[in-house]
Amino acid sequence: MTTSTAPTEPAVPLARNRAFGLLWLGEGVSVVGNATTSALLPLLAVTQLDAGPAWMGLITAAAWLPWLVVGLPVGAWVDRLPARAVMIAANLAAAVSLASVPVAFALGVLTLVQLTVVAMVGGVCTVFFRTAYQVFLPEVVPADQLEPANARLFGTESAANVAGPGLGGLLAQWLTAALGLALDAVTFLWSAVCLWRIRPAHPAARPAGPAEPLAARIREGVDLVRRDRYLPWFVGMGGASNFGLTGYGALLVLFLVRDLGLSEAGVGAVLALAGAGGVVGAVAAPYLSARLGSGRASTVLLVASGPTALLVGAGLPGWGAAISGTGGFLVGLCVVSGNVVRNAWRLRYVPAGLRGRVMTVMQVVNFGTMPAAGVVAGWLGGVLGVRETILLMAAIHCLATWSILVSPLARLRELPVGPLGG
Repeated sequence: MTTSTAPTEPAVPLARNRAFGLLWLGEGVSVVGNATTSALLPLLAVTQLDAGPAWMGLITAAAWLPWLVVGLPVGAWVDRLPARAVMIAANLAAAVSLASVPVAFALGVLTLVQLTVVAMVGGVCTVFFRTAYQVFLPEVVPADQLEPANARLFGTESAANVAGPGLGGLLAQWLTAALGLALDAVTFLWSAVCLWRIRPAHPAARPAGPAEPLAARIREGVDLVRRDRYLPWFVGMGGASNFGLTGYGALLVLFLVRDLGLSEAGVGAVLALAGAGGVVGAVAAPYLSARLGSGRASTVLLVASGPTALLVGAGLPGWGAAISGTGGFLVGLCVVSGNVVRNAWRLRYVPAGLRGRVMTVMQVVNFGTMPAAGVVAGWLGGVLGVRETILLMAAIHCLATWSILVSPLARLRELPVGPLGG
């Protein structure tokens, strides 16, 4: 008896993939709002509520603390839940949280405590959204298009990081930072509508039958990452690098306003340069991966991203602020380009039924250092000084990225294809 196999239909190009187009459009609008908030929230804290280094560190810590508190359970839950529904719910919750800020400001009751709570709620929504996002993208895009799809998404996010901070600075100067945050709430609603309209072309099969106990599913994800030859290097290096990046990022607006004397618009312009670097990096990532190999490109970009961060804290008042902007541009270029290469690889390397757990285990460590970074940077900013703390945190990031040189990944032309856990 013979069987015939129907020929496999060629994948729809990304330009004609309606589901990916909706995902791209929704995320594009949402990340512009997020990037605007990245300037507006700290500007509101510094200029309207007179926040010092400790409060700036605390607000930053609150945004990343949810990765430590709920990160692992969320990864286990998302592997058994419809990813699109999780993302829509997270967007709606984030919109409500952000909308509370302009309302409280108009009533004259806005406090730094509320900004901290809003940052934490936004962090919880981000944990759910980003975890589900890693699961959902392969449902929309076939495996051989993940790298260009990631490049477009990261590139759009970086382009938004060019326009967003500048727009945020202008809104804060023309209107108020609080009213500008209302725009971000609307962008989350827009993203939710776009996600609602998507019909995935490659829906993932959800596990049948009763679920294993939550602790067992979490342990499986932890064990898979722990036993793998390569993932622990990226986990440890990413956690240490993010500690440094988040530490100096927590004090950056304070540094630009009080040490360099920049206006709200000037702060937005400097922050936008980092986004411009990210745009260049996202565009360059597929070319670098093809030209150098994914492994070699990842290593080169990691090593280059380290010392460039030191320029951020070397800025001077007046035109000397361009030094900080240049550092931000180069860090954005190297970090985003490397993230595009590694994220596309991870989506191919990790099997579909395990992505939520494995990705979240990695992100819990990568992002879990960030709350501590915010608190430590806020304390050191008051003890050592803001500029000195920024330079110290940039040096930590530099050392972390250079650790790739002693890993088994250092000499690989291509990142490994598997098996996971081997």
